[in-house]
Amino acid sequence: MSRFLDRLRTLRLDDHRYYHQSRINQTLHLVSAVSFLYAYALLFTDPALAGLIGWLVGMVTRQCGHLFWEPRGHDLIHDVSYEYKESIKAGYNMHRKSVLIGVWLAMPLMLLLRPDLFGLIEPARDFAGLAHHTGLAWLALGAAGIVLRTVQLFVQRGPAWGFAWAAKVLTDPFHNVALYWKSPLALLQGELLDPMRNLDLPDARRAA
Repeated sequence: MSRFLDRLRTLRLDDHRYYHQSRINQTLHLVSAVSFLYAYALLFTDPALAGLIGWLVGMVTRQCGHLFWEPRGHDLIHDVSYEYKESIKAGYNMHRKSVLIGVWLAMPLMLLLRPDLFGLIEPARDFAGLAHHTGLAWLALGAAGIVLRTVQLFVQRGPAWGFAWAAKVLTDPFHNVALYWKSPLALLQGELLDPMRNLDLPDARRAA
């Protein structure tokens, strides 16, 4: 258990300091986290809508923050290269994300071209039905993405890393709210980058 908690802490801290320096990105992650928490609640009553909210609001705001606002060059705060950060990232780095996003965008097109999904589902009769099927497909994609990367980490780094990463991803909405609720205020005060002072951070190389 101590190894699991140590790895979870390392993953969270490395993710924060390396990929969430922009106050705009942090604010978008706060919006994303709230939407994911709402989607979590909807899983019990309307999983298709949960899938739509999780991807269209939660994932879009989250990834836009990374793509458009997060610094991509040499990390002056921690004196490491962007390539180094990508190489040690346990979860979905930009290359893996591009594949995942490609599959995400392809799913509605597949449902338009093959409404019965090769005989696996009842074809949608209207736009509401298509949206319902798309939401369920996106929900399944999210679950598959977590399971696949967890299994990969089991093989590559060991079970503790796999369990820790899965736990991190599933609890990110709660953690992001606790971590970034002050970010909009800092942004309004003109602070574009988080100085990240006084953080007790482990060496990122432990995640390699």
